[in-house]
Order: sequence, then structure tokens, then C-alpha cells
Amino acid sequence: MIDYVGILAIVFFYILILVVGIWAGRKTADTVGEQTEEVMLAGRNIGTLVGIFTMTATWVGGAYINGTAEALYNGGLAGCQAPIGYALSLILGGILFAKKMREEGYVTMLDPFQIKYGQRIGGLMFIPALLGEVFWSAAILSALGATLSVILQMSMSVSVILSAFIAVFYTFTGGLYAVAYTDVVQLFCIFIGLWVCIPAALLQDKTTDLSRNASDWLGTIGGTRERFLWGDSMLLLIFGGIPWQVYFQRVLSSKTSSGAQKLSFVAGLGCILMAIPPALIGAIARNTDWELTDYEPWSNGTKVHSIPPEQTNMVVPLVFQYLTPKWVSFIGLGAVSAAVMSSADSSVLSAASMFAHNIWKLTIRPDANEREVIIVMRFAIILVGILATAMALTIQSIYGLWYLCADLVYVILFPQLCCVVYFHRSNTYGCLLGYIVGLLLRLSGGEPLLGFPATIHYPMYDEATQTQYFPFKSMSMACSFACCIGGSLLSEFLFKKGVLQPEMDFLGCVVNISTERIALPSDTSFNVSCETLAMQKMRSTTNNGSENSSLLPTNGGSTNGHPSASEMTALHPAYDAHHDYLSTDAR
Repeated sequence: MIDYVGILAIVFFYILILVVGIWAGRKTADTVGEQTEEVMLAGRNIGTLVGIFTMTATWVGGAYINGTAEALYNGGLAGCQAPIGYALSLILGGILFAKKMREEGYVTMLDPFQIKYGQRIGGLMFIPALLGEVFWSAAILSALGATLSVILQMSMSVSVILSAFIAVFYTFTGGLYAVAYTDVVQLFCIFIGLWVCIPAALLQDKTTDLSRNASDWLGTIGGTRERFLWGDSMLLLIFGGIPWQVYFQRVLSSKTSSGAQKLSFVAGLGCILMAIPPALIGAIARNTDWELTDYEPWSNGTKVHSIPPEQTNMVVPLVFQYLTPKWVSFIGLGAVSAAVMSSADSSVLSAASMFAHNIWKLTIRPDANEREVIIVMRFAIILVGILATAMALTIQSIYGLWYLCADLVYVILFPQLCCVVYFHRSNTYGCLLGYIVGLLLRLSGGEPLLGFPATIHYPMYDEATQTQYFPFKSMSMACSFACCIGGSLLSEFLFKKGVLQPEMDFLGCVVNISTERIALPSDTSFNVSCETLAMQKMRSTTNNGSENSSLLPTNGGSTNGHPSASEMTALHPAYDAHHDYLSTDAR
């Protein structure tokens, strides 16, 4: 039977988020016309306090809450890795990348790749980044669908589709200003809603005292091979949680580089603190005799002592629905639903921003104006929403989605990001080699969640469960890292020592540098026409190899990771080589 009072609670929280989003979105509307930097980065005007809230709230969404509770219910505290892993990833991201990326003034996480390796080769990095954002969005939508299916008594599929429509509509109409300020409201909703529900759930007589059987909900890791798998998963969460556009979008929107670091550090601590309520909810569910409640998992009068495995992704809404009074469950369910909706727009906006700026603007149509880029971004929002919905309907385990969304990012993007930021001798050959090796090694290990069989059975492989206990994901990442560095050094040695002729440098990144790889700065690139690039390319073809090499440096088209003055002044005579061309002050 449909619970209309519960629906009203959801509607109230949705309206609250929507009103805040519309109010915050007016900051973008106050600018002279729609500017891509205003929509994507809120004009780089996000303060440290708001940045901390939006960074924390982005990670602490519905997937974080439901996934943490599900993991603790299934395997105890020892199996609940994601909160600690992602919190450490935020702290390490602040140490390694936040300050450096913000000082460079990039627009998206993919900018350094396209500046150093060229627009088209750098665009390959968009594939794992997009898949990561889609998987993450799917986990968010799946969490919201699980919540609404409990309240509205409708199927999971209908709930996910409805949730996706709401999230896409909200994202379509708002920019980063709206996302950031709704995240602040979201965090307060989560904090108040969860802590109101926990005491109510503990006070009823269907749950045993948590302290009496603490060893049960604390859980264990297992034997040797389980520990290898646990360690591999933890490394994946820590380092795979860094190269995300949803993270760098907040870092790059910060007013200062020091503020970008601070929000990363504090948000990491905030993630651990905000994991306490869902962890307690998972422990409560684990210590509850569900036969004493009105819970009927198959709606046929059959009751069970514990939640069936196929429904453990709904631990949080089930605790709210059956272990708390009605008015308390409305607060909890409404708060979680509003939180999920606010988190979904962050991930969808991040993927759409990368496509509009890095793929459409810098690769497909360099002469596109800002209005066209914004229109493309909004169409991309719809497409990403559709892809995320398909994933949410295909894979049921929220925690499985959580791991999967960081998988390709960890194996491919993390070593590439380290090389492009810190290893200045890296080039396109090393980049491609590391990309291909990492992808092949990762896929060779199989993926049960997607039905991919393992083509390589690593040590400790379990035939019965098709589980790779060997840490092959970390091995794949390490091999990708080594190939990126080794391939770059080897190609540089072979070309510069004359072992290979300059004309064999077909990627044009060591000695035969192509002018197609001229960096396009974000704030001025909208004024660079295709004709300008064509004239520069035509002019370079009349020169010999040595003159072409003198135009652009041999280090991947950059000097210490920066575009050289010669390549930039060729396009912009007024270009200042010492000026931060990607900062808001450049306009």
C-alpha cells in the first residue's frame, strides 16, 4: 500500500533542495551571459568553508550511507573499507595534487593530459573517467531507488528511473553554484536525519544489545588469501579515489590553492565522522531478529530471521521503515533521499563538464563558442543520466558498484595522473603503453559483476566462486605505472640517440613534434579559431625538421609540464609566459 505521508516527506525535502538550488543558481545568472567557467567551476569563487561542506557531502551521499550499512551488515566492521579508503584518498589527494592542480588553473582534471600529450591522445583519458563517473552515479541512483521502493512500495526499476529523471532535471537546470550550496543543505539533512533515527531504532525490543556480541558486528578479514584481497581493495579505494573529476571540480573551484588543500584534508576527516551513523545502522540491522518485525521480503506472508542477500542493499531504509516510529522514519527516509538527489547532480555534472570542455571544445570543435559548449554540456547531462540508469538497473549490489566505479580509475588514471603532474619526461608513447597494458591486465582478471570471465588465473584463484584473491588490480596499476615511465624514457632515448629516425616519431612528441598538439588554454581558447590553428599548421609545414623542433620543446610540448612561450605566443602575441593563463584573472 502506498504511504502518502511518506511521499509528502520526500516531496518536502526535494522542494527544500530545489529551492536552495534555484537560489544558488542565481549567482551564475547574475554574470553577463552564461560563462562556462561560471557553470563548471562557479567562477572559482567557492570559499574554504563551503568547499569543505560540498566536498564532504559529495562523497557522503546515498551510496556512501547505504553501502557502508550494507558492508557492515554483510561482513562486519572489518569488511567496511570504503569510508576509511575514500577518506584517506581525500587526504592524499590534498597532499599530492590539490595545490599543484589549482595553481596551474586547470578547468578539468583532463587538462594537463591534453596540454602535454595533445587534444586527441589526452582525450583517451576521458573513457575511464567517464566510466568511473557513470558507475558512481549508478550507485547513487541505486541507493535512492532502494529508498523510494521501500516508501512507495514500487519496483526497484521504477524507483531508479524516477530518481534518475529527478536528478537529471535538477542537474540540467543548475551549475556548480547550485550543486555546492545544495550539498551544504544535504550534509545537514544527513546528520540530523540519521542521528534522530538511530536512538529510536536502538530503543525498541527487537534488537539485542550491540555490546553483548561485539565480535559479531566487528567481523573478521579471514585467512591469508582473504587478506590479500582485502589489501588490494583498500589500495584501490585509497588511490583510485583520487583521479575523479567530481573531486577536482571542487579543488579547481576553490578561491586559493591553500584553500583547495584545506578542504581536502577536512573533508577526509568529515567522511570518517559521517560514516559512524550508517555503520551503527548496519550493526543494528545485524543484531535484529527480523521475524519480530512486519518485514516480509517477498510480500507473501513469509518472515525471515535476517535480511536476504538480494535485499541487503536496502539495510538503511528497512531499519527506518520497520524499527522506528513513522514520524522518525519519514525524517530519515526524506533526508537520505534529498541527500542522494543532491549528490547525483555532482557526478553527472562532472562527466558532462569533461565531455563539453575536453572532448567537444578542445578536440572536436575548437572554434565552438561558450553558448554552444554549454548546450553540449546539458545534452551530455541527459546522456550520462541514461547511462547511469542502465548501470543501476543491471547491477544490484551497491557496494559492488562502489568498488567497480574506482577500478578502471585506479588501474589506468592514477598512474597517468602521477606521470603527467610529476614526471616531466613522460610522453605520448609511454602514456599509450601504460594505458594499454593497464587495461589489458585489468580485463584479463575478469569481472564477475559484469559477467566477464577471467582469461588469466592468478595465484590463489578460486574456481568455484571465480574470485581472484591475488592482488591483480594493484599489480595492473604498478605495471601500467612502470610502462608509462619506461616507455617514455625508452622512446626518448631511441629518438634522441638516432637509433630511430625523426620521421618515425609518428605521434610527434619527442623530436618530430606536431603543431596539432598546441595547448589550448581554457579562458582564451574560446577566442581561438580553427583558421588560426590551420595557419599555424600550414606555416610549420614549410619549415624543416630542425626548425619545427625549435618551435616546440622536445619534452612533450612543454617545459616542466607547462606550455612553452613559443607555442603560446604563436597563437596569442600578447601571451605572457609567466602569467597563469588558466586563472580567472586572465580574462
